Amino acid sequence: MLLQLTEIERLKTISKEDFYTNFVKKQKPVVVEQLTTDWPAYEKWNLNYIKEIAGDKIVPLYDDRPVSYKDGFNEAHAKMKMAAYIDLLNSKPTNFRIFLYNLMQEVPLLKKDFHWPNLGLRLVKQLPMLFFGGENSKVFMHYDIDYSNILHFHFHGKKRCVLFAPDQTPYLYKIPFSLISREDIDFDNPDFDKFPALKQAKGYFTELKHGEMIYMPEGYWHYMKYQTPGFSMSLRAFPRSIIKLSKAAYNIFIMRHIDNFMKKRKGQKWIDYKNEKAIHDTNKNLI
Repeated sequence: MLLQLTEIERLKTISKEDFYTNFVKKQKPVVVEQLTTDWPAYEKWNLNYIKEIAGDKIVPLYDDRPVSYKDGFNEAHAKMKMAAYIDLLNSKPTNFRIFLYNLMQEVPLLKKDFHWPNLGLRLVKQLPMLFFGGENSKVFMHYDIDYSNILHFHFHGKKRCVLFAPDQTPYLYKIPFSLISREDIDFDNPDFDKFPALKQAKGYFTELKHGEMIYMPEGYWHYMKYQTPGFSMSLRAFPRSIIKLSKAAYNIFIMRHIDNFMKKRKGQKWIDYKNEKAIHDTNKNLI
């Protein structure tokens, strides 16, 4: 048995009015296939180009190891030069990913390669983040700390995306005081005996190809799997509602500090407690 997933609607192009009315207001995901075809990035952005212009930069790397009480918030697992990392991506599958990295601050030349899309969202110009991954590497199921509306553009290869709306949270085994689901869930092949509530979750999926953009609304859960080596860019707009803004403020200024304090105080016992509570709280929602 597989997850209950509906393919995300796809459009070649879209107007500002249609995008805002039909997707932002309705908080509905969509893939726009040809939004980037007039960008220099559409022709230029591949792994070898990034290696050429940013090969000497030291980049933070993350793998798929479970969260540890010893790790700080978003603390990297390793570092290496971008050139060596891209050589690794091109040579073999690897779990190492670059996550939420502002490479454009290090290499401003990249800013000339794309245009800020006019889709009715007030995009935060300081935060064009890049993400890299090797073949079969996965980004755990999570939602973003700031509840942003996200325009996620993929380049070089293919990436599978699985999304769940915020109202599906009761079935996703969310870890308390965290933004992630249980890390031992395989969202490609879930174990419904161990995680039965997943059978009730209803989500979306798509496969992004070079130059395509997916819109992920505020607070949407997302899981990504790089089917080939590649990289993506996210542009963000703050949530529109006071409720979502207040949730974002709680996550940033209160929740993550409580979590860090408890990890320091309780160590692995705090991690184990949260994992067990995720099972207990989620299975209460079984019909």
